[in-house]
Amino acid sequence: MQKIKDWFNSLKPRERAIVSGGAVLVVLAALYTFALAPFYKTLHDRSERVARKESDLAYMRSVAGELQTLGANQPIGAAPTGESLVVLVDRTARECGLGTSLTGQTPNGETGIRVRLESAAFDVLVKCLGNLQQVHAISIESASFDRTSRSGLVNANLVLNRAAS
Repeated sequence: MQKIKDWFNSLKPRERAIVSGGAVLVVLAALYTFALAPFYKTLHDRSERVARKESDLAYMRSVAGELQTLGANQPIGAAPTGESLVVLVDRTARECGLGTSLTGQTPNGETGIRVRLESAAFDVLVKCLGNLQQVHAISIESASFDRTSRSGLVNANLVLNRAAS
């Protein structure tokens, strides 16, 4: 550091001013490049995201009335396919990746089924149940979950019902 001070002091006053001015410009350029430019980019990206979300919201509000009138005439979920509940639950479990966990299915009345799953991934099971409920109009009458020794896996006993058509 002393060598730099000696070199700087050996310069003529005009050269010192030029070197000092250049140093200030380098510091300002570094400050802008490493601090302000990323901040402004993030700010710009966020404002664009907000504008997109506002546009999406305006569109959703514009079609909400139409969707409500269409939905008022139809039940929640898809129309029944005529597929038995046992087959539907088995197929859906396999599609969700729970086919090996499905260990038992027993009919429960005309529109219900008791289902047993062992060592099922809890997150996948919840998504699969949501799919059954939303797409196939299957309701969950009761559910019990027991944790297993492995993290994230559960044993489940479910009673599912399909609305009578």
